[in-house]
Amino acid sequence: MLLFVGLGNPGAKYQGNRHNIGFMVLDDIARRHGFGPWRRRFQGETSEGTLDGERVVLLKPMTFMNDSGRSVQEASAYLKISLGDIAVFHDELELPFAKVRVKIGGGIAGHNGLRSISAHIGNDYRRVRLGIGHPGAKELVHNHVLSDFAKAERPQLEAFADAVTEHVSLLIGGQDSSFQNKVHLTMQAKGFTSKDDNGSAEKPSKN
Repeated sequence: MLLFVGLGNPGAKYQGNRHNIGFMVLDDIARRHGFGPWRRRFQGETSEGTLDGERVVLLKPMTFMNDSGRSVQEASAYLKISLGDIAVFHDELELPFAKVRVKIGGGIAGHNGLRSISAHIGNDYRRVRLGIGHPGAKELVHNHVLSDFAKAERPQLEAFADAVTEHVSLLIGGQDSSFQNKVHLTMQAKGFTSKDDNGSAEKPSKN
């Protein structure tokens, strides 16, 4: 069994925020892969299904971003899921919009959701980093992550979520590099590229 965690803030006010891209992707996974209905438990919402023959529990913490770790700890303890079987889907400022990278462990780069999770369960879980781009100055970051995706960004956002969802089963067997490359190539095929597209993907890292 695996636990896929999507990070975001609950409530209609935050629904379209860049900070909520983890919620958006998990909603897409549940819908596309025929997961069960969402239900409240573990201080969050969960949906269950199978990917590539493996049982997967999707979790959206409803504790607000800064306390995400309480929900993840409760779910992983009850379901007896080890750190190596947890993947956290989260917004990543240091990646261009609609780029994805996967890594295990490492720093949290000021992300309060990751900080809370690491404080509660340890650091060596998998992070699926979903690029939202950087606003260019540190003082603009807060407003950037808590603002909605622009109307002009919506087609690329939807294509990105769809590409991640299409290839997410590759994460089941630890094929992280293949997952990154497949998403990259799918986005290219749909006509979306970003400034650092070079046809390659980073390898998963513990650094």
